[in-house]
Amino acid sequence: MKIKLNNVLILHLTVFVWGFTAILGALISINETHLTWYRVLIAFSSLYLWFKYKKIDFRVNKEQFLKLFLTGGIVGLHWILFFGSIKASTVSVAMVCLSSLTLFTAVLEPLFSSKSVSKLEILVGFLIILGIYMIFKFETEYETGIIMGISSAFCASIFSIINSKQVKNRAATVITYYELIGAFCWISFYLLLTNGYTKAMILNLSDIIYLLILGIICTSVAYVAGVMVMKELSAFRVALITNLEPVYAIILALFIFGKDEQMTNGFYAGASIILATIFLYPIVKTRLEKRKLSKNLHP
Repeated sequence: MKIKLNNVLILHLTVFVWGFTAILGALISINETHLTWYRVLIAFSSLYLWFKYKKIDFRVNKEQFLKLFLTGGIVGLHWILFFGSIKASTVSVAMVCLSSLTLFTAVLEPLFSSKSVSKLEILVGFLIILGIYMIFKFETEYETGIIMGISSAFCASIFSIINSKQVKNRAATVITYYELIGAFCWISFYLLLTNGYTKAMILNLSDIIYLLILGIICTSVAYVAGVMVMKELSAFRVALITNLEPVYAIILALFIFGKDEQMTNGFYAGASIILATIFLYPIVKTRLEKRKLSKNLHP
């Protein structure tokens, strides 16, 4: 029981650290593309050191490498759009828009598998769309940030679905490592094509500190810790706790940035609909599955 409680606390701390990612995105002065480039460079380098220290075999064959390398491009685009959303709007707007990941996954997953869309997922999708509509209606000055945030969620949904298949064959940390390398290479190529290697990439001391925290603690360490405890907890509990990420981030943003993060009542109404929906979704889904199982066992 004590071990399980420790795992729950570690996962909460991990999700809290993930939420802090958005805060760092707002604090770092360079643009979203350069920010992501530095983040993935630091993250895959620190993961490499972790593998070497723990003597973990992280080799993959050419086919697996190619798939992960290509998926890394989507991962990189997701982070660029996410940090772009923060810089074009606020942490709160970006985090709530990212929560539409649940909607995109419900719609896209059946296209990648034989799974059919359930009535519950249709209802979840409708409620999330309603919440996004309310945010759009009341936060017109942040349209660019909202669009980038929703696009970021779309990308996250795609690579999450791809990774759900990949994780059956390789450890999640190994998958992350090669996707980070892929993201770094794709972003490097993009910067080369667009003459993006400019003086704008030069970092001040605070940016260096924030990027090290972002790349090592908020990415590598948090991800390794999260994967380790997730193996010991039920999928239901993991889903509930990870859905708290936007809540932690919004509270942190209000505490750190104050008035800059204060939004209209319409925003909070829309955000409440979205966050309540994604939090209640695993609860309702689990109950429906238990009821269905009970009927099958006792017709």
